[in-house]
Amino acid sequence: MADTDKLAIINDAQTITQEVPLTEAQKKRLEEFIEEEEGALNRYKGPLAVLMTGLAVAMSVFHLYAAVGIVPAYILRPVHVAFALGLVFLLFPTLKRFRHRLMWWDIIFALMSVAIIAYILYWGDELGDRATAPTLLDQVFGIALIVLILEGCRRSSTWILPFIVLLFVSYALFGAYLPAPWTHKGYEIPRLVGHLYMTLEGIFGSAIDVSSTLIILFTIYGAVLQYSGAGKFFIDFSFASMGGKPSSAGRAVVMASFLLGGPSGSGVATTVTIGSVAWPLLQKSGYGKEAAGGLLAAGGLGAILSPPVLGAAAFLIAEFLKISYLDVILMATVPTILYYLAIFAMVEIDARKFAMAKVVLAKHQTALALAKRYWYHFASLIAIVVFMLMGYSPGLSVFWATLTTALLSFIHRDTAIIPYEWFRGRLPWVKGFWGSGLVKALEGGSVSMLNVAMTCASAGIIVGVVTLTGLGLKFSSIVLDYADSGADALVTFWTFFGADATPVLLHDMRLLLTAFYTSLIVWIVGLAVPVTASYIICAVIAAPAMIKLGVPDFAAHMFIFYYAVLSEVSPPTALSPFAAAAITGGGPYRTTMQCWKYTTPAFLIPFMFVLDPSGTGLLLTGSFKTLGQADWGSILRVTITAGFGVVALAGGLQGWLFHKTTILERWLLIIAGVLLVYPAALCDYIGAAMIGITVVLQKLRNIRIKAAAR
Repeated sequence: MADTDKLAIINDAQTITQEVPLTEAQKKRLEEFIEEEEGALNRYKGPLAVLMTGLAVAMSVFHLYAAVGIVPAYILRPVHVAFALGLVFLLFPTLKRFRHRLMWWDIIFALMSVAIIAYILYWGDELGDRATAPTLLDQVFGIALIVLILEGCRRSSTWILPFIVLLFVSYALFGAYLPAPWTHKGYEIPRLVGHLYMTLEGIFGSAIDVSSTLIILFTIYGAVLQYSGAGKFFIDFSFASMGGKPSSAGRAVVMASFLLGGPSGSGVATTVTIGSVAWPLLQKSGYGKEAAGGLLAAGGLGAILSPPVLGAAAFLIAEFLKISYLDVILMATVPTILYYLAIFAMVEIDARKFAMAKVVLAKHQTALALAKRYWYHFASLIAIVVFMLMGYSPGLSVFWATLTTALLSFIHRDTAIIPYEWFRGRLPWVKGFWGSGLVKALEGGSVSMLNVAMTCASAGIIVGVVTLTGLGLKFSSIVLDYADSGADALVTFWTFFGADATPVLLHDMRLLLTAFYTSLIVWIVGLAVPVTASYIICAVIAAPAMIKLGVPDFAAHMFIFYYAVLSEVSPPTALSPFAAAAITGGGPYRTTMQCWKYTTPAFLIPFMFVLDPSGTGLLLTGSFKTLGQADWGSILRVTITAGFGVVALAGGLQGWLFHKTTILERWLLIIAGVLLVYPAALCDYIGAAMIGITVVLQKLRNIRIKAAAR
């Protein structure tokens, strides 16, 4: 969706509370943050704008057709890359000083992209047959495509990912000159280019497959939801249903983030859309600038974690594991509940800790009245899940969900995706349709995923290098060696106090350290590249280490996915907190620290996936097929203990439970939270006892205070 369209939605949303709209300076700053995440688009006028809209609509229509028609992968994937590359060069400027102007070299790059893909389609299967011995022309086209993809990624996202890709390519070329254990025989340019360009192991591998068959369809679906008024309704409903308590403003932010996150799919866009409405109310309630910004960013982050859409990386999980996307939604359900439970607990503590005031969140409309009038937006939001439960594939499910959303929008005049007046002949036939929400949604669906397509293509090069050189196995061995050394040291320390160094203890220590190292690796990679890229990179180089130690593959991949999402709230790419700070006027880095405060309890949850077999209960066994045979008692236990754990951590981090905590009470809560998050019965008992002691201490102190007051 174009930046101006997002800001238009923000302006519409501001009518809910009738608050003062954002200043032009604030809107400009927010637009910069959206551009930093999604790229700085050119804005054309006249025939050129119509042409670009037409190309973007054609891309969406082609992929919608591919969802129901039969388009072979060897055609769909290259055509997807051709559309994405062509539009990137036409819509994203080379440099800022060339913005809003179509330069001659942009046209040449776009035509080159189409020509290279046409070459691939012309040769078809024959191209793959000669991948190990490509002709000179094959090599020229392959190198040109790699260069164009890197330039397209730089324009639409950031220069850091292309730089990382070049490092991986250099590793493939010069592996023979590297020291052990990184060394390998090295590959010459013909062999490397053939593998990356002429097979389904590189550029046109799993990442582009998911981008062309799922991600673009979900972005179209999200755009149709937005232009049918669903985004505005979800914010309206959240603010109308949460009034009457000091914590109402914070609760409304969390609820709106969850509902809006589905159609938005972007942490920054969700933060900006809700923040522009909620900040004045949070301020009246008693939130400081940084605290409000941290809460808004934490809520926006949930958009990437929450079913039924999640972030783009979630589709890649289904592809890597060869499972249904419905299984990914299933796995994300309980962790999402725990994530929002942690934020809700923080909000409730905020209300008591800072003695916040009650504020009127919405005027003139009740939640019941809104639900009665616009109930169909809820139906549109869950339509994907309904169709998948009916047995449709994810691609067909999102196609029919998009069509359902478009049709339901006509129930009311103000949500119709094509104006009623157009059907009655009161609007110009062509111009009226071209300016309708349907065309804007089709355009926005394609434009919004261009940076994702470039990221997937660039990441495909990385995956190709990893599979060709065996880097994934080497990296896993290195991580496991470090874990072995650390585990030996910990066990030595353990036995020093007379405990038995059992094989089980050694394995648990290795697994704990491997998970810890993996989280650091994912977090560090995520500092530099988008969530999708960091997940792909770490899924191929880091996941095998945990899987070797007996962690189920789905748990390892969900662990990496959750830590990849941390890139949204970690400097120097903390776009969501920075965008929230631009709205509230708070310090960007202090806002980031506040966001960490709100999200920390939930980000301990992924360790439950991997440290103990019972912890996978939080992922609901990872599959609908095995759900019937699941140990529901164990699932219920780990879910409840994890819930108490995140609440205890929230209290400990805030220094507040029923009242302000002492140093002892605070540390009891923090330790109890960590123990309850760890999926072991003994830890649960100790953690529960610590919470009980804290509650008793707080109650006794409250009795003494009341007695003294008399």
